[in-house]
Amino acid sequence: METGTISRLLQLTKFPSSGFANFTSNSSICCSQKRLMPACHSSHGGREMNSDEREITVLSSEPTLKKSSVVGGLSLHRSVHKRDVVGKTFCSVGLSTYPGSIVESSSQTAEEKIGVLLLNLGGPDTLHDVQPFLFNLFADPDIIRLPRLFRFLQRPLAQLISVLRAPKSKEGYAAIGGGSPLRKITDEQASALKMALETKEVPANVYVAMRYWHPFTEEAVHQIKRDGLTKLVVLPLYPQYSISTTGSSVRALQNIFKEDSYLSRLPVAVIESWYQRQGYIKSMANLIEQELHNFTKPEEVMIFFSAHGVPVSYVENAGDPYRDQMEECIFLIMKELKAREINNDHTLAYQKRNFVNVGKFLYTRNIPKTKYSGMKVLFPRGELIQYCLFAFQSRVGPVQWLKPYTDEVLVELGQKGVKSLLAVPVSFVSEHIETLEEIDMEYKELALESGIENWGRVPALNCTSSFITDLADAVIEALPSTMAMSTSTGTEEEVDNDPMQYFMKMLFGSLLAFVFLFSPKMVSAFKKNIL
Repeated sequence: METGTISRLLQLTKFPSSGFANFTSNSSICCSQKRLMPACHSSHGGREMNSDEREITVLSSEPTLKKSSVVGGLSLHRSVHKRDVVGKTFCSVGLSTYPGSIVESSSQTAEEKIGVLLLNLGGPDTLHDVQPFLFNLFADPDIIRLPRLFRFLQRPLAQLISVLRAPKSKEGYAAIGGGSPLRKITDEQASALKMALETKEVPANVYVAMRYWHPFTEEAVHQIKRDGLTKLVVLPLYPQYSISTTGSSVRALQNIFKEDSYLSRLPVAVIESWYQRQGYIKSMANLIEQELHNFTKPEEVMIFFSAHGVPVSYVENAGDPYRDQMEECIFLIMKELKAREINNDHTLAYQKRNFVNVGKFLYTRNIPKTKYSGMKVLFPRGELIQYCLFAFQSRVGPVQWLKPYTDEVLVELGQKGVKSLLAVPVSFVSEHIETLEEIDMEYKELALESGIENWGRVPALNCTSSFITDLADAVIEALPSTMAMSTSTGTEEEVDNDPMQYFMKMLFGSLLAFVFLFSPKMVSAFKKNIL
């Protein structure tokens, strides 16, 4: 039984299909690179739609009205506030839906067949998968954003980084059991969401698409075509929107859809972000409240929100709303806690490294802080990659990441006399390498070394019943606004496909790369780190 009543805030706006490219032009993204994965081919017919149906719908429902960004020709929806529903736990422990990572519903009619596509990061299943997983990660231009003249070096740079980084990353994955649990947990969430939707009399097939490892987006789309869906809701499992998470996954999906006549006509709705939903906020508050009770003096515990970091340039230059959404998310969670008379101090910090586990300050100790402060470090004595990222990612200086940094804040809190701390990961909803190894092991060790005596960590939401139920509500609310995607490619892509423009960029890019790679600093770094 649903309890409580919260009014819906709903704004529905339609845009012509040619007007979707404004957002992507700011971020200078090109997603045409190949990836380490098996080829997947299929064909499937779909119902025809009139040309006037091909519009993009934007659904906005934040506490204050904000304009949604349209990414890659797919509809992007900000979910509406909905009643918080507490139901049964829908998690099926140990469920595996491979191959295809799909949870099917047998009760759908031929007239309407609904699908839900869960988007997530992905992770290596075994230690053998670590290097190709890292290659896929760094080959994504949303992760390492190269200037236009250097984009042809995206894959070689990704190969270099992945090969050199793999040994250290394997140590992290070995420490949590030899692989990432993300796929198993996401499959369980898919099963739980399917059951929650059926409880609400909305039968649907639920698919899983990982960005950097199996099941890849292409694999999920292949199954979607085979099943002949009539509506699809895309649900990224990232509460807050970022170019490097939801944006990257949606752009990859758009690139697949625009090349297929059936998929380009399939009505789709994308839930862009859902950090402000009452079900999510209350579920997070519940977990925090439960963990506080494990401390001897709960009222003295510092609530430490640790968020995934992104470069400042994404926010300030590309218009990434991630920082604003994260700060609003923390505000809403603390507001809910205060309503429960929980008035603990809290702070928010960002992890320095985007999806890559490196740990503390260990690998920057020999690098001058005045020159490299805030720059991403990828491996021990990583001067080689430091120079690469310095030259490729910034025209005027080192790449700055969102601050304050998690490791630095932990040290400062210890110095200020904080004795009890509760870490709260807020960027993801599943346990993975960042929570199980970086936070549970490295940050915990750093906190205890810094003078913090009592450490706790809020678990990820995973299959928490109230959270899954709220996701089901979000899917149901998005269904009426599904629209066929746009096939317009935008002016930037047309420029990229111009042969003369491409030749000039390759020529000057090659010359610059040659000068850069054979500079004295690079030669010295290469000899020091590789030979």
